[in-house]
Amino acid sequence: MVHEIWRIDQARTRSISPENPTGAPGGGGRATEGTGAHAAAELGVGWKMSPSIDLPPGETATLADVSGPGVVRHFWLTTDRSVLNEMTLRVYWDNDAEPAVEVPLGSFFCNAWEELAQVNSEMVVVAPAGGLNSFWPMPFRAHARFTLHNGGDRSVPVYYQITYLEEDVPRTAGYLHVRRRHSNPLGNPAIHTVLEDIPGPGRYVGTYLAIVPNAPGWWGEGEMKFYLDGDTEYPTICGTGTEDFFGGAWNFDMQDAYHTYSTPYLGLVQVLPPDQIYQPQQRFGMFRWHVRDPICFDRSLRVTLQALGWREGGRYLPLEDAEVATTSWWYQHRSVTGRRHRL
Repeated sequence: MVHEIWRIDQARTRSISPENPTGAPGGGGRATEGTGAHAAAELGVGWKMSPSIDLPPGETATLADVSGPGVVRHFWLTTDRSVLNEMTLRVYWDNDAEPAVEVPLGSFFCNAWEELAQVNSEMVVVAPAGGLNSFWPMPFRAHARFTLHNGGDRSVPVYYQITYLEEDVPRTAGYLHVRRRHSNPLGNPAIHTVLEDIPGPGRYVGTYLAIVPNAPGWWGEGEMKFYLDGDTEYPTICGTGTEDFFGGAWNFDMQDAYHTYSTPYLGLVQVLPPDQIYQPQQRFGMFRWHVRDPICFDRSLRVTLQALGWREGGRYLPLEDAEVATTSWWYQHRSVTGRRHRL
């Protein structure tokens, strides 16, 4: 669904934040207490009284709870960078009991490791010093609810803003779904399931991969495979190597060093530690957005990734000890519970 910025129509912009928790017209800047109350004591109402919330350990905050129809256009958040993956983001569409989005906060923003990676892409931007931005369009028809759970052991500040348009949603629009899968160790066979069989129709639109090879040498010979519409043993779409799928080539190796990059649709955004190459305990993070080339499926989709390195004699080595975590983005008409949404 393309949003033409020049179009003048009946859409109305609304924005949820601690300064306007409901997004109501004229509802911003009215707080009389909040995390900024002390700083604004001499200034009064309208002067940044409530720029954030405190989220205690073990608690879940509702960031947004709004009626539709509408389309979320921008989601910005920042918090303690060291606990990004101790926090869980969940998004519920149209009063579903199960979330369509359920993923560690860091992984949603292409940050699986404790050290912050900056990301400069069309769909996700991570800016200094921990500004998390999502531009994934998220249509909903009846209702949208965003929650954030603090699974850590201390209270953290959460600043956020969710901007959406009150507008009609076409019958062809799917609902955004996001899931993370983690294998540690990968085991035998050295194949990571990126996405279990999901029903169609739908469009697969993004992958974030975090991997620790746990073996010396090059680790990215494995192929990404997409099993479409009843494929069983063999996939319809089969890649040629891990770095190839993420837009790179030849081991990401230039002059005996890994080179990171971040572009509108793909990138290797993290190599830790950055000054080593082909070491077994290095950690990597990379993303691939299928915005220009969505993977469309009608009945079903399953996605896998092989973990392959090299052994002596020019033969592949399955990396059974590798740690692999993937986050997947896709749109579909069916909810995660299998119930078909009324269109």
